[in-house]
Amino acid sequence: MATVSAKNKTKTKTKKKDRYGVAELKTLGNDLLSSASNINNLPLLLTFVSPSSPPHHVLESLLSLHSFFLPLLPTLPSSATRADDSTTDDQSQFIYLTWLRSKFDELVKSLVEILVAPQCDETLKEVVLDTLMEFVKVANAGQFHSAIYHKLLRSIVHSMDPVAFLVDLLTSKYFKYIDIRYYTFISLTKLATTLEGKDVTDGRSASTDSTDENQLSSNMEHVIHNMYYTISNVPPLESSNDTSNIEMWSRSESDGDAADKQPKPEKHNKNALSAAKIAKKMKLKFTKAWIGFLRLPLPLDLYKEVLVNLHQAVIPHLSNPIMLCDFLTRSYDIGGVVSVIALSSLYVLMTQYGLEYPNFYEKLYALLVPSIFMAKHRARFFQLLDSCLKSPLLPAYLAASFAKKLSRLLLSVPPSGALVITALIHNILRRHPSINCLVHREDSVDEGKDDLRKDEAIAANLDDAKTGAMPCQKLGIDHFNNEENNPKKSCAMRSSLWEIDTILHHYCPPASRLALSLGNDLTVRAKTSEVDVGDFSSGSYATILGAEISRRVKQVPLAFFKTTPSSLFSETDFAGWTFNLEETPELISGNDESATKGLSEHDHGGAVKRQRIECP
Repeated sequence: MATVSAKNKTKTKTKKKDRYGVAELKTLGNDLLSSASNINNLPLLLTFVSPSSPPHHVLESLLSLHSFFLPLLPTLPSSATRADDSTTDDQSQFIYLTWLRSKFDELVKSLVEILVAPQCDETLKEVVLDTLMEFVKVANAGQFHSAIYHKLLRSIVHSMDPVAFLVDLLTSKYFKYIDIRYYTFISLTKLATTLEGKDVTDGRSASTDSTDENQLSSNMEHVIHNMYYTISNVPPLESSNDTSNIEMWSRSESDGDAADKQPKPEKHNKNALSAAKIAKKMKLKFTKAWIGFLRLPLPLDLYKEVLVNLHQAVIPHLSNPIMLCDFLTRSYDIGGVVSVIALSSLYVLMTQYGLEYPNFYEKLYALLVPSIFMAKHRARFFQLLDSCLKSPLLPAYLAASFAKKLSRLLLSVPPSGALVITALIHNILRRHPSINCLVHREDSVDEGKDDLRKDEAIAANLDDAKTGAMPCQKLGIDHFNNEENNPKKSCAMRSSLWEIDTILHHYCPPASRLALSLGNDLTVRAKTSEVDVGDFSSGSYATILGAEISRRVKQVPLAFFKTTPSSLFSETDFAGWTFNLEETPELISGNDESATKGLSEHDHGGAVKRQRIECP
């Protein structure tokens, strides 16, 4: 029966609303504004302020309601005020004002629903937003009405529909006012605290018990995305002591008409903030909002986006950037692309704010894998890697480990990666002369030479192993452990940069040309200079090909021979090799019958098995 009655009431309301057009609504509004005896028009006009109403009906009703409530807002009691708390002698007047307050709350609720409704027009949403912000400005006796603004932000953050249009409107029209930014950070901090461990499916979903975990997780991710889009569009306060040019949306206690105001309760005076007071507290509110947001379970795509912008958009404006050390160190320890992106912010904290991270270089060393040369943010990573290895106080073993690890990657990276690796190794060798021995390693200076020679002798089964008469070079032995993640245990100082010799014969001309610079004596700093890694960090096949096409060359290779070649390969192609056809006894003692048989098979098109010819 209850359901049937509810449906009947809905149909009755719909029929009543269908009887009114724009002209009738305008007449109702004029009557409401002209005389208090027409106060019953107020609930009727409120029924047209809903997402299901036509836009022109909503606009006409809203114009009348806005004009009606705006002068009454300073006199309306608070929503939480009870009759016992009233200080007025006229009880009927208080009941009337309380009723008006309830109707105003209904209007605000309906406007918020229109604001986030997907079926409403964008022009209507802009008008509704302007109306709500006007209420925020004057509804608290000239002070900022944070409760209405919090409802507005909460509806935007918890909306399951796109909110980019609303946030862009706030950014373009209202975020230039310092008090709006101030209360935006306060509201976002409260919302982030509420999201931790609680359901975010919004009050519109009544059957939360039947909602599965996947839906809850999807809603949570959507809410977090909305919150990030909002908080990232709020501009921080620029560090300046001059507050004369700061704009306020609401009136402050320093305004000229402050003395003409009526005495307000102590709570209102306590909450009244001037532009100067807000400017002093802005950095703290900015910090709390971002710290609260970063505590949320961020989706992976958003997690990466936050890390990309953190060192430029957030860290310079925090009251204490060291508060991000736990978040960044956890991100840096994850590994892979996340660690690469987190390196920028972590480097800023270490170099500018004195953060100590003992395992920084071990984690950085572990990031040097072939896949890093295909990462999206590889350009920034290589520039930071070059900066991290710039300090002359780095131990020799650490510089040698990075140089050797990079040189080993030369064997498995594309040409663009070979260019940036060569530039990095060039700078490392120039900054740390103590590891230049890796460029040309002689056996006479190898550590553990005698033991290594004995091992080689045993492996080769040489008779003179005990006498120590060994060749002057140890071919094919590299003491560097490429699988070791700890630079101290990689044995890089006992190795050599033999991989550089392979890059000298690289098929890509720019890679081989750049590698020639490593043959110079880089310890002479007066005659050499560092290579700008940024010129090669974002290279690709397309950039290399474009540079080669536009490059002017003095000699062009010709596609013909000046003399007719007499053989497929020249003698210089295989130096030290001889190809002689030796006659075996089996070929000499072959009888005529087998030869005749082979000849007949050849004549008939049969397959003839050829003898194997071995080369000495």
